[in-house]
Amino acid sequence: MTNMVQCVVLKTEAEALDTAPHPGELGERILANVSKQGWRQWLERLSMIINENGLSTADVASIQLIEEHMKGFFFNEGNLGQVPSGFNAAPKKK
Repeated sequence: MTNMVQCVVLKTEAEALDTAPHPGELGERILANVSKQGWRQWLERLSMIINENGLSTADVASIQLIEEHMKGFFFNEGNLGQVPSGFNAAPKKK
């Protein structure tokens, strides 16, 4: 039987993640409140955030900023997590 979670991203019940996708307390909060589909949406947003802000996942300061974006995206904490200002998505190819 599939584990379900009330997803804070989708605002509905959906399939839960199998393991915490991030270390520590934040990862446990995400595991308890975010579905697999919600996590995929975060990964798309994360790509935008990293590219638009020139972040590196090997840099401690960048990881801290990414975590602040995660809190904003998932839990509406702080004022980060939205689409980066000035971001223009490339047109989808037909």
